[in-house]
Amino acid sequence: MASSSSSPPSLAFLGLTLALVLLISPAHSLTCTTQTFTNNKLYSNCVDLPTLKSYLHWTYDSSNSTLSIAFVATPAKSDGWIAWAINPTSTGMKGAQTLLTYKKSDGSMDVKTFNISSYNNIVESKLAFDVWDTSAESSGGVFRLFAKLKVEEMESVNQVWQVGPSVSNGFPAKHDFNTDNLQAKGSLSLTGGTTTPTTTTGDSKLKKRNIHGILNAVSWGLLFPIGIIIARYLRTFQSADPAWFYLHIFCQVSGYAIGVAGWATGIKLGSESEGVVYSAHRKIGITLFSLATVQIFALFLRPKKEHKYRFYWNIYHHTLGYAILILSILNVFKGLDILNPAKHWRSTYIIVIIALGAIALLLEAITWVVVLKRRSTKSTKPYDGFNNGQG
Repeated sequence: MASSSSSPPSLAFLGLTLALVLLISPAHSLTCTTQTFTNNKLYSNCVDLPTLKSYLHWTYDSSNSTLSIAFVATPAKSDGWIAWAINPTSTGMKGAQTLLTYKKSDGSMDVKTFNISSYNNIVESKLAFDVWDTSAESSGGVFRLFAKLKVEEMESVNQVWQVGPSVSNGFPAKHDFNTDNLQAKGSLSLTGGTTTPTTTTGDSKLKKRNIHGILNAVSWGLLFPIGIIIARYLRTFQSADPAWFYLHIFCQVSGYAIGVAGWATGIKLGSESEGVVYSAHRKIGITLFSLATVQIFALFLRPKKEHKYRFYWNIYHHTLGYAILILSILNVFKGLDILNPAKHWRSTYIIVIIALGAIALLLEAITWVVVLKRRSTKSTKPYDGFNNGQG
């Protein structure tokens, strides 16, 4: 009977506990609702922005078209910067009317404004609308940016936010171009309605970047090295003749075809990403495409093995091939640095390259043994595969 009489209070306590858990659960509450400011400012609305662990508090006074905001974010590095902007003409960075804050060397916070009319000419300037009461504060590595803006008769605005790694002489360093950075934009309802992230363009561009990376990793990063290994080592074995020659051609031609598709995707991405330039990756990619094109078409100019210029053609063909090999692997790693995928993708490619290198070293030792044995039998010339190894 005692246990029976205590059951209702126990159930009530359980229900109250569950209600409290649901109330404070991240799925049912916003982090921004728990944030406070040292200046004791209060805002009518707040939202946890979908990327970069950022938050926005705002109040819109329709009687005088004043938007008061507090943007909260953690810079990419401790001496970095955070920025929030309204873009009255588009959804991206170009045209953004930007408020940016960073910590100066003396520990105080500074706020700057940038009218980003062009990717190539980003300078501190006045915004397209009035801004006042700008200030900033920091604590625990988190920056908070405050401002009031004149936003005339709008129900919603395009917002862009960003974080960066450093500031030099008052000028912000370029931010990363990871997925979170590229998707740091959305539509903000001034009256406190739904804040919608703008992700369609970012998702499409990210998909193209991934396709570009996969095509080039398979072609330049795998097929070309495998084709070179086949040509260098398998031709030494009589049993592999002429299969090694056709395998070599298959790998190189397939790698070139896939590589051209990847290269074209990269050129297209570059044209769609104004202001985003990866100079070294781009230059190496163009060089690779040019060298590989010359290498492929030079096959049609290959002299017969008895021709006096065949020796020089071989030198050119081998030198160009090894140059393509080195540049290919180098550019794959530069591409991985840009895409910044999950760590296991880089680790997987490193393991593959190490495995190919180990196979090449093993075959190098084996082929030397084979060649030395043939010389020891006083053969005038060791067998060297199809077309005497000149394929």
